[in-house]
Amino acid sequence: MKKKALFIGGTGTISTAITALVARQGEWELTLLNRGTRPGAVPEGVRIIQADINDEAETARKLEGMQWDCVCDFIGFVPAQVERDWRLFKGRTKQYMYISSASAYQKPAVNPFITESTPLANPYWQYSRDKIACEDFLMEKFRTEGYPVTIIRPSHTYDDRKVPLAVHGPKGTWQVLRRMLDGKPVIIHGDGTSQWTLTHNSDFAKGFVGLMGNAHAIGNAFQITSDETLSWRQIYQIIADALGVELKPYYVASDFLAAIGPYDFEGELIGDKGWTVLFDNKKLKRVVPDFKATVRFDQGVRRTIDHILAHPELQIAEPEFDAWCDRVIDALEKAKASLR
Repeated sequence: MKKKALFIGGTGTISTAITALVARQGEWELTLLNRGTRPGAVPEGVRIIQADINDEAETARKLEGMQWDCVCDFIGFVPAQVERDWRLFKGRTKQYMYISSASAYQKPAVNPFITESTPLANPYWQYSRDKIACEDFLMEKFRTEGYPVTIIRPSHTYDDRKVPLAVHGPKGTWQVLRRMLDGKPVIIHGDGTSQWTLTHNSDFAKGFVGLMGNAHAIGNAFQITSDETLSWRQIYQIIADALGVELKPYYVASDFLAAIGPYDFEGELIGDKGWTVLFDNKKLKRVVPDFKATVRFDQGVRRTIDHILAHPELQIAEPEFDAWCDRVIDALEKAKASLR
């Protein structure tokens, strides 16, 4: 008999690949609980319960009498949401998996080598502090009630729909690609030498599925990333190479970008991407011995770019961000000139 899994969400950047892998392997009877806004992303054989989990009463009615071997929430961001999940699923699942974030790790980074025992503390990003609070609540329930929680900490994970970059507008990264294609300079934070880790969602899915129903995962936190690290200079160069254009980098201090607004680069850069982080995945590999990330960034991002160029609906223009980049570069060039 197949084990039963419930994914809350299941069609996002990370969860789409996990849903596809679970469906392909055929070892789980998988149900997605979501609002049904992306039915085309759901593989054949995966059941959907259409509901807004923020309506707890409606969700409780639709899940009445059901039991699960594994429940995972991909869309829980604040403590009230995991508290709701606890009310809905306590005594009804053998494992509750929560998607936290590697941005929760201590900033400033005292040590760039990150393990699951690295302290959690991020004064720069409310998103990260909320994730920490969610983890605290869940682990307290594990310690006091035996609530069967597994914490997952992804870092920068990407898919075919969005190229992973650091300095971009709120609608995505297409406008940065457009600047590259137009031969314009693109802003890179710092001097581009800090090291970063990018993980394709298909690789992330392998680690995640290996933790589903895994007795050694209960009461533990795991980070799931690639073992490949690249400098931000390399990342932008690889993207430009995939586009077949010359990279024209323009380096701007992260502190400056965070200070000038209107975009929230304090959280994104000072609280995350502005630091060198090197992830140690030994804990995951002990529990999931066959885990191995195999998609190199140059391979994965080329696939992403090909997909975006073939789908105009993913090419979301942001003229305001484009003009902001021009203003920042122009202001800094004028400042340089005035000091010569």
